[in-house]
Amino acid sequence: MSAIASGMIIFAYLCGSISSAILVCKIAELPDPRTQGSGNPGATNVLRIGGKAVAACVLVFDILKGMVPVWLAYLLHVTPLFLGLTAIASCLGHIYPLFFHFRGGKGVATALGTIAPIGWDLTSLMTGTWLLTVLLSGYSSLGAIVSALIAPFYVWWVKPQFTFPVSMLSGLILLRHHDNIQRLWRGQESKIWKRKKAREEEKK
Repeated sequence: MSAIASGMIIFAYLCGSISSAILVCKIAELPDPRTQGSGNPGATNVLRIGGKAVAACVLVFDILKGMVPVWLAYLLHVTPLFLGLTAIASCLGHIYPLFFHFRGGKGVATALGTIAPIGWDLTSLMTGTWLLTVLLSGYSSLGAIVSALIAPFYVWWVKPQFTFPVSMLSGLILLRHHDNIQRLWRGQESKIWKRKKAREEEKK
């Protein structure tokens, strides 16, 4: 492993360890997302406790902290394998953040950011798949699971040399969603729209 590849992997993990959900909620004077809703410090849970604007800020930052390290590694001509490891390091930083007692989110937005440097056509396919699944089902977690499952096939179609790294990344996302998969199977997973309606009824 070259010094550049090693440095990018470390840099990616440190970037991923910056939990935007916790920081943005603190700035917006909202509760710690790890103690509210699903307990997941990610954009979906922030949407539930803080609204669209705050969640959008978290989403953008989470995407960027995955995109920037991989893009830099790509510009430095890091090989596809180590690009994949850089992407995984960003997601591991988000899931197990060094700066927040290793208690982080699911890594979906960060994973999307790491895929963006491969091509905007692939990013559009991934985003479209997630949105379509969520709109049809109402489950944010199902959108992430379906996107992770289909991502390697999209990559093989668009840029096959990155199929193996993206497959590793997809495996990490699916592993992180094992609880959601069990709840979906049992019919116990909560829908985004259902929670929104419940909040509106509580305000009446």
